[in-house]
Amino acid sequence: MAKERTLAILKPGILQRRLTGTVISRIEKKGFDIIGMKLVKISKKTVETHYKEHAGKPFYESLTGYMTSSPSIVMVLERENAVSALRKLTGSTNPDEAQPGTIRGDYGLHVERNIIHASDSSESAKREVELFFTEDEINPFEDGNSLWY
Repeated sequence: MAKERTLAILKPGILQRRLTGTVISRIEKKGFDIIGMKLVKISKKTVETHYKEHAGKPFYESLTGYMTSSPSIVMVLERENAVSALRKLTGSTNPDEAQPGTIRGDYGLHVERNIIHASDSSESAKREVELFFTEDEINPFEDGNSLWY
């Protein structure tokens, strides 16, 4: 099977609660190659572009305010079935419904202050990666340099 790329955002709550290393470790243990990563204070314009499908919904202003409040870590991840595997690892958006063993199930506290974003489709992943990264900022593992392939 071919490798697939997806986008993950460790939102401000993960950084503020000092869970960054724990969450990144869980992602790596699931066989993801981190091929792009940066700490950014996401601009309002970028957040509005990223979450455009939610514009006008009751939680939109709270979401965009949260996402621009302090830094996040944005990552391009790669592995087979990356999109579905990361969605499974992150768990349900509502932490009260997320299964134990998922990132949101173990660390999520509030649905509106969701702690991690994971692309929901291959199409979204492509669009989202291009929104946050230039091609020069993505560094795929060379064949044979990843323990997982």
